[in-house]
This record gives sequence, C-alpha cells and structure tokens, in this order.
Amino acid sequence: MSGPLLLWATDMAGIVHRHYHFRRREYKQYTNEELYARFRFGNADIKYIAELVRPELQRRTRRSHSMSVEEQVLIALRFYASGSFYQVVGDSIGVDKSTVNKVVKAVSVTLASLVNQFVCFPRDDQISQTKGKFLLLGNMPNTIGVIDCTRYINRKGRHSINIQLVDDADLLITNCVVKWLGSVHDARILRESALYRKLQTNRPDGIILGDSAYPLLPWLMTPFLSPNTPEQARFNTAHSKARCAIERLNGVLRRRFAFLNYLRVEPQGVCNIILACIVLHNIATKRNVPLCDEVNDAPTEPAENEDIPPTFSQNESVTGHAVRDAIVRNYF
Repeated sequence: MSGPLLLWATDMAGIVHRHYHFRRREYKQYTNEELYARFRFGNADIKYIAELVRPELQRRTRRSHSMSVEEQVLIALRFYASGSFYQVVGDSIGVDKSTVNKVVKAVSVTLASLVNQFVCFPRDDQISQTKGKFLLLGNMPNTIGVIDCTRYINRKGRHSINIQLVDDADLLITNCVVKWLGSVHDARILRESALYRKLQTNRPDGIILGDSAYPLLPWLMTPFLSPNTPEQARFNTAHSKARCAIERLNGVLRRRFAFLNYLRVEPQGVCNIILACIVLHNIATKRNVPLCDEVNDAPTEPAENEDIPPTFSQNESVTGHAVRDAIVRNYF
C-alpha cells in the first residue's frame, strides 16, 4: 500500500481511534436518564454494582492493564440491556468485539457468583410479611412464594434453556435453577432441585403456588383441574391472581434485560449471563430502580414439554390433596 491509498488508510485509522476515544465516556458523564435508557441503572446503582464486583475484576484489570471496573460494568450492562451482538455493543461504546466478549464473560461470572447473597428464601422473620402481601395481592392465604419455569429462545428460534424461578409478591426472586435444557419438563427441574429436597425435609411455614405442570404436594398448591364446587372455583381464582406475580416477574426481566428475549450466546455461556441478570434484577428491585418503558415483543408462551415428568410418591399426593382441601374448607 502506498501513495494516496496509504494516506487514506492512515486518516481513517485516526478517525476510528478518535471516534472510539470519544465514545468511551465515564458513567458519571451520562445523565441519569441516559444511564437508565442505555444501561437500566442510575449513577448510584452502577457505583454500587461496581463495588460488588471490584474485588474480582480489579485483580483481572491489574493483570491485563485493561479498562477500569466501571467501564467493564458499563459494557456488560449495555449488553444485557440491549440484547445486541457483541460487535454492535462494542461499536456503541468504543471497544472491539473480542473485548466485549471477554468483559461480558468476566462480569457475568462474577455477578453469578453472588447469587446466594442476593437470591434467598424468606427468613423466619420475613414470612409473616410475605404472607400478608400475597393475601392482599390475590386473597390467597398462607402463601410464601410462586413458582414457574420459563423457556428462553435462542437465535435459531429454539427453546434452548428452561429456568425455574420462585418469587414473592414484590417480584423479588427467592430461588432459581438455571442449568436445564429447554426440553426438560418443569416438574423434573423441581424434582431434581435443592429447593425440593430442602422443603421435603423441612416443611416451610406456608405454601408455594404452581400451575398444573407441577405435582400437588403438601407445600406446593396447584389449581383444581375441574372445580366441582363454588369454593373450589374461588380457590382457583385466588390462586390465579396470586400467581400473576411470577408472570409479571418474567415480563419485567425481559423488559429490563432485552438479552433474555433472544439468546445470542452459546449454552455454555448463557447460564452465567442469566444468573447475572437475576442478581441484577434483585438489586434493582431492592434499590427501587425504575423500569424502562420499552416493550419487547418476544414470545413468552411455554413450549410443549418433550420430557416425561417424573413420578412423585403417592403419599405426597394424598397429603397435598388434604392440605388443599383444608385451605378450601377454612378460607373459601
């Protein structure tokens, strides 16, 4: 390359360098409105998140002499919020595609490692308040959570992963399982979960509500498939109203993190990103971070289960029916 062509290439390189340098702004240079629109969190929230991941990411930064922890957090948040390709996110912020890839992976792994710190079942001193909120929400007594599984679609339009979530009336996630393929039945995910083993061993002081994909257990109440009495019908109505919390949660997750609408990452990397989004959602909920008004049109209906649901014991089912009948008799 020589002459005018070399001069043109040199000029273009300078323009690109200046463009990238201009686009990489400190998060403090954005207005709060810009931060919410681009990253889904405000100035103080981003600072809080950066401090959470700093111990791990600071070591990585010092080793590689790369960007600051705040810059890494902004890149990851932009990726989660936009749902765009690495290249598009990099162009919008001013870094290359490979850097976005590495940063998103590092930040996601670090946030995912905090899941037990931010996702936990209601403690004994929280249970009474949780029950009260569900009673106000749907007139459903003794409820401490609602459970459901959601399948996420990959870029080929297939349900690549099925995650189990439990949340409370405030849409705070209190339990999650993020590891199963999209074809796995909801009941199987529950049956193989630590939550199932825990609640089977130590019955909770309350009940969890699930849809008809789940078994009826002493601590897991499902609706009547064919209600035969007005009382059973009222139970189903209250059950449905309370379960709206989990449906609203799934809608909020997709609105806050557009990445969840169409997964653009291979399965081996997507679990950490989803866990990171779960941690960030709970942070946003606890800190009252406003939800962006953007609406995503990705389909949310569940896919048909290809897996055969596991068999639960007869004793569990009998006891579950007895508990549900008692609730109907005493409250409806």
